[in-house]
Amino acid sequence: MPKFSESSRKLFIGRRGLRAVGKVVRSFKDRRKVRLVFLTTLALLAFAGNSVLCRLALKGELLEPQLFTAVRVSSGAAVLMILSIFSGGQKEVWREGSWKGSGFLALYMVAFSYAYCGLETGAGALILFGAVQVTMVAWAMRRGERLSARQWVGLLVAMGGLVWLLAPGGGASELWAGGVMTLAGFAWGGYTLCGKDAAHPLRETSGNFVKIIPVVLLLVVVGGEGESWSVQGLILAVISGVVTSAIGYAIWYEALQTLSATRAAVLQLLVPVLASIGGLVFGSEILKLSLVISSLLVLGGVSLVLMGKSRKNSVSCDSL
Repeated sequence: MPKFSESSRKLFIGRRGLRAVGKVVRSFKDRRKVRLVFLTTLALLAFAGNSVLCRLALKGELLEPQLFTAVRVSSGAAVLMILSIFSGGQKEVWREGSWKGSGFLALYMVAFSYAYCGLETGAGALILFGAVQVTMVAWAMRRGERLSARQWVGLLVAMGGLVWLLAPGGGASELWAGGVMTLAGFAWGGYTLCGKDAAHPLRETSGNFVKIIPVVLLLVVVGGEGESWSVQGLILAVISGVVTSAIGYAIWYEALQTLSATRAAVLQLLVPVLASIGGLVFGSEILKLSLVISSLLVLGGVSLVLMGKSRKNSVSCDSL
């Protein structure tokens, strides 16, 4: 058996230790990436689900938009409060979150519901997240983030896919509904940027939901005369509030701690494609070649953006 000096043994052990540490670090990074992909996927599916559920309820006139919003917010707030308290959060949940984030959330919730009275599922999601992307990318660039050439190509390709998706049915959407959905997109972009600062995503999402309950209830009181409703509509609103809104938004706030503003914006371009597919499956919409082509363009564009490298920024809610 060969003999080693004391210094050689220490060097050998040190190198082995460094390799072991390197393996642990790489494993940790891999787990973080898998977790990020998992959380982001769930959040995007939740966003698409909101479009499908809202459209199903309002298209069939199962629920008025103000009542849908009120049930959605109230049911989501109730579940978030319970989860927040059991996870060790303080009982005064309304102290969590921010008034600025709550304001963006309230504007998005109200505008979203009213816009879907006149928009199809895919078209509504397209306008919404097109406005979201403009808001977030513009603000990220203003704060110092710069896109690489590959990312610019990917962004243009993805936007081209969305334009392709909207073009065949562009005349069917009423102007007012498109304008209201654009407003909802700007509000959601602001709410997402506020999520970059969330130290406790679940508690802060809970606080934001609780803060806007008076606003949505006031809408029901003001516009409640002759209001139509159904059990099926209430079920759709509760599912939207509890699953695809409350839990989905908490997951999104968690994922935002790792995503840059640009990547968070571009990833949300997948939602119109997912929402269109959801409308096809659950809303009996007709499959069009434009949906297939736009899906491929959006997925390809998003891939280019995610593979590219951009200079990180320091976007925060306080700078809005």
